[in-house]
Amino acid sequence: MESLNRMAVELVDEAIDFADELAVEIHELDNGATVLDFGVEAVGGVEAGLLLAEIQTGGLATVQIGVDEVGDAPFTHVELSTDHPAMALLCAQKAGWELSVDDFEGLGSGPARALVAEEEEFQRVGYRDAADFAVLAVESEELPTEAAAEHVADMTGVPVSSVFLPTFSTASVTGSVNVASRAAELAAFRLSELGYDPLDVLTATCKAPVAPVAEDDEAALARTNDALAYGGQVHLTVDAPFDRFDEIVSTAADEYGRPFADVFDEHEWDFYDVPVELFAPAQATVDVVGEGVEAYGRTDEALLAESFGL
Repeated sequence: MESLNRMAVELVDEAIDFADELAVEIHELDNGATVLDFGVEAVGGVEAGLLLAEIQTGGLATVQIGVDEVGDAPFTHVELSTDHPAMALLCAQKAGWELSVDDFEGLGSGPARALVAEEEEFQRVGYRDAADFAVLAVESEELPTEAAAEHVADMTGVPVSSVFLPTFSTASVTGSVNVASRAAELAAFRLSELGYDPLDVLTATCKAPVAPVAEDDEAALARTNDALAYGGQVHLTVDAPFDRFDEIVSTAADEYGRPFADVFDEHEWDFYDVPVELFAPAQATVDVVGEGVEAYGRTDEALLAESFGL
């Protein structure tokens, strides 16, 4: 398979070429790195969020938009599907890079992670990328600095002029759309953590509502996670049975049924202190090839409506 970063760079080029149409702003830093503002100071939007999800998955997923209901009201929903779940979701889309350099703080996702390949997912999948470019999507309230870009270059082994950092705030249209695309990634990650071979997940399709843009990143973090844990739906086709499929949905968590705002507040807004079981889609159907289909979990539209201020 072609390099994830090389495929992602082609999509980054598309974002640069159509920056005006996407309401994205392009900044070339003094050290040559490129920051693409998908929704920090730039407006961004639905199309920007969809393209960003494609970039994060290294071009291995199809992402589209639709309208469904939350609490009997029409809401935008995002659908994502991939025939390469291990690569697209775990080796690329997963937000696994804490980018903390001097005064800059951000959470990195995307195929640049595969150039470092230190997270356990890469050992499980058996993949490490090799490319002359690094594409790291950054979730942050501010745009990356030169020091942050140089750190990414050092970690990935590419020239700093070959570092591309599409960046977005959680509290933006782009952010709400982008996070809604992650329901299948959460399911694949839960399966991997539970001991299931990620290469046995053959296809993944998901759908989740797009949370209304919140007033700040903390509120947005809560709302967008509510969208996944109480409205995210996933369909997986897998190659082998497993006795813990019921644990890949948020209903398996003791905290299920509480808005993320309350859960985060209880844990003093420490993202990593929240029980990992809650970071999961609300509902999943698992199709074991040749052996049957089972459905797990449930959505909670009442909680979503409250979270969304509906």
